[in-house]
Amino acid sequence: MQHLGLSVEHHTLNCNGKLVDLSGPKIMGILNLTPDSFSDGGKFNNENAALTQAEKMLKEGAEIIDVGPQSTRPNAQFLTTGEEIKRIGNIISLIKKEFPEALVSLDTFYSETVNFGFNEGIDLINDISGGQYDHQMFDAVAGTKLPYILMHVNPSYETMHDKIKVDDITISINRYFSEKTAELLAKGVRDIILDPGFGFGKTVDSQMKMIGEVRYFGFGKFPLLIGISRKSFIYKPLGKSPEDINEETQRLHMKVLQQGAKILRVHDVAEAKKTVEGFLKGL
Repeated sequence: MQHLGLSVEHHTLNCNGKLVDLSGPKIMGILNLTPDSFSDGGKFNNENAALTQAEKMLKEGAEIIDVGPQSTRPNAQFLTTGEEIKRIGNIISLIKKEFPEALVSLDTFYSETVNFGFNEGIDLINDISGGQYDHQMFDAVAGTKLPYILMHVNPSYETMHDKIKVDDITISINRYFSEKTAELLAKGVRDIILDPGFGFGKTVDSQMKMIGEVRYFGFGKFPLLIGISRKSFIYKPLGKSPEDINEETQRLHMKVLQQGAKILRVHDVAEAKKTVEGFLKGL
């Protein structure tokens, strides 16, 4: 398939034996179990509320539910892996039981949390750290044989949101992807999804440049996940709140879909679904 001049390979993911076809874009709905997330903290951090929100997002068109026990916004409360596991509780297994067709992704940078999630039935691993905050992470991922979302980020938790100064942000991110994917492939991880890390240590200008150059990330070798939902590089320059930028976000979603993005990680599933449908009609 061709997107804006760059050939993108056809991708499938092996999610616990279920083959997921990425010929069309997928929507990942964000399920924060945190009391302190920047836009919806505390809304879904009990079993009933989490299940209700998961059901809502699936009905609106999400195929993946991304369960996040830890907020990674600036100045968020830091949790240990034990605290993450306690916060998750039975929520993953309950979602899998109630909605067996749903794919569940676990958003963590801890290998122990990955192992716990694997036993609860997760289908994907979403690691914002690129294996840098827990050096057992890549081994744990390899042990699960699950698809792994590799995000670009600064090398430590403490510097996660420090602004990166580079000559060319796209080249810098691709250098990181090249090194990390080689390491993952050497460990036997086969299904890798790339996330360029919007909202993590990049300036507004860098992120707008990234939006225009999404097609170059990973050189088309790996599927791309884009997570720009409610990010400050969109709302701060406009003087708006995170919840008040849907129109602008969907315009950017359309731009990245046109460049071959395969997964949109979003808070507003219904709106993203409309964008995906509009994109598919235009093909």
